[in-house]
Amino acid sequence: MAKPDWVFGLHTVAAILERHPERILELCFQQGREDQRIQNIQALAEPHGIPSRLSTRQTLDELAKDGNHQGVVAKCRLAQPQTEQQLYELVERAREPLLLLVLDSVTDPHNLGACIRTADAVGAAGVITTRDKAAGLTPVVRRVAVGAAEVVPFFQVTNLARTLDELKQMGIWVAGSAIDETAKSLYDADLTGHLAMVMGAEGKGLRRLTKDKCDQLLYIPMQGSVDSLNVSVATGVCLFEAYRQRS
Repeated sequence: MAKPDWVFGLHTVAAILERHPERILELCFQQGREDQRIQNIQALAEPHGIPSRLSTRQTLDELAKDGNHQGVVAKCRLAQPQTEQQLYELVERAREPLLLLVLDSVTDPHNLGACIRTADAVGAAGVITTRDKAAGLTPVVRRVAVGAAEVVPFFQVTNLARTLDELKQMGIWVAGSAIDETAKSLYDADLTGHLAMVMGAEGKGLRRLTKDKCDQLLYIPMQGSVDSLNVSVATGVCLFEAYRQRS
């Protein structure tokens, strides 16, 4: 585990308490906040004997580095990247259609953080990226993800093409976002089953071998003069379309 740090926000803290309560070392609540959502977090923490204290809003602002803490911060052992084997175990345990986000050599930490945050928003089961030539869980990524990096499983793989092959053999449909003559509209695709949505790197898009491993290439219809979007924006469009179809 990395050095403990403060995470914040009602959703983030509640999610960690529900999934990994052993990682929370201390809770700090804002004085005067006694609404139902705060009480729910206190109830989640009570069985685990997690130390807690009341502090001023200014103290919480400092601990959260002026982030929107919503009255609660938690000192937490930060999540670490998981392995390919752990990814396959996750897929094997799935009882409902999985939604996975795959990032092909995304190097910008701000984009990675934004993608992880979006993955959390749509309930994705995990984010997969390459171990080399890609951003990892850096402090910048964690800050941009606003706590989502602590609850969304993050997998680093050595060989992305091989991993996609393995996922396909396990019943995952692999769709890649690309501007290609063989691509079909995102809005004409069925995204309701087990799905790995593959997004390409900034500027370069999907690598050729990654593109070849996709079951289907999809494009986002646009009317403006530009023909592509920032990877974090495109990820949001694709994942929320999958979320819409599953809702």
